[in-house]
Amino acid sequence: MSTTLSQYLTVANNLSQWQSYTAKTPAVQTATQYFEQNIGSVTSAQQLVNNPRLFDYAMTAFGLGDMTYAKGMMEKVLQEGVTSSTALANTLDNSDIHAFATAFNFAQNGAQTTSSSSLVSQVVNKYIENSLETNEGQQDPGVQLALYFQSHAQSITNVYSILADKNLLTVVQTALGISPLMSLEPVDQQAQMLQSKLNLSNFQNPTKLQQFIEQFCAQYDANNNTPGSTSNSQSSTLTVASLFQTSSSVSNGFIDINPTTLLNADNANLGGL
Repeated sequence: MSTTLSQYLTVANNLSQWQSYTAKTPAVQTATQYFEQNIGSVTSAQQLVNNPRLFDYAMTAFGLGDMTYAKGMMEKVLQEGVTSSTALANTLDNSDIHAFATAFNFAQNGAQTTSSSSLVSQVVNKYIENSLETNEGQQDPGVQLALYFQSHAQSITNVYSILADKNLLTVVQTALGISPLMSLEPVDQQAQMLQSKLNLSNFQNPTKLQQFIEQFCAQYDANNNTPGSTSNSQSSTLTVASLFQTSSSVSNGFIDINPTTLLNADNANLGGL
């Protein structure tokens, strides 16, 4: 049985290949084709929200798949855009919603919003990225958290960005050995603690970011008594801390084979990556 650390490294070190496999799974491929073929005909926020397949795809791409029920709120978010300081997207303290409103900026670009090829590419890439994270999470939630942190770390501008995102916060708390009970403290006290333990500029350095995520994975394995984790992993965790202080699923009528299964089969046939 692989550990969180070993599986994360397997994916992270061959990320483009894993994303390619994910994009080719039936459910992802079908959803992407529909989005690419139909998003250009959407000319307003109302039209996007009222097309369940397009809205679900776009929301899922931005990590908002569990909020597709909030159609009225999201339509208001898209209609107001992000320019005004009083716009809903700027007052919700949710970076994913803000990113969604920035991408689908109907307030600024009107009917031409969805005609942008760069927008389509951005959404598709994020959807595949999110799908890969979800697939990995079906086998090991720790790997999903690690990949999520990797894809969001460079957008962290202050400790409040971490506190506002439960996934980012879980990774940081685990990596630094901070009790989840910290979340019961006043927000300003939580922020002060994180500021004393983190150098956020390290998240802009690929090497140091990778080390921090590996630290999280090793600690996650230790906390969860993952078979195969060793005292060496815990030792490396302490060293890195100084830098910072095969399942299948059925979806939409398609059988989705997890990329882990496909790559493991390839590795068996090809002798490894």
